[in-house]
Amino acid sequence: MIRMTDSELTQIIINCAYEVHRSLGAGFLEKVYENAHRIKMTKAGLTVKQQHPIKVFFEGEVVGDYIVDLWVEERIIVELKAVQSLTREHEIQLVNYLTATKVETGLLINFGAPSVQVRRKYRDYKPKSNPVNPELIL
Repeated sequence: MIRMTDSELTQIIINCAYEVHRSLGAGFLEKVYENAHRIKMTKAGLTVKQQHPIKVFFEGEVVGDYIVDLWVEERIIVELKAVQSLTREHEIQLVNYLTATKVETGLLINFGAPSVQVRRKYRDYKPKSNPVNPELIL
């Protein structure tokens, strides 16, 4: 079996989130969306663990556990919200989780707005690829 890239995997996770939101709409508690999203991703063939503990490291030593909302394919953290709008604090929280757990990629998904809000976050900064061909620059 060919292993998907994190980008391909996160796209499936995001598509499932949109399908959940289309079916349920806004207004439910976060737990309802968490349960529905897990079901949708499992039916899409992904391995998903819900409320799963992941080790938190400090200076190379385990200092505790973080309970991830959804742990997909044992490599993507999915942090869910059901709020009016995502804030910078929500994004910082996810980046801190990635840093502390040494996980590379995470998704912050908000079901509380009129449309799904999604933020991809990475433990290490990954600049967007530059579409300019450097060979064409004189």
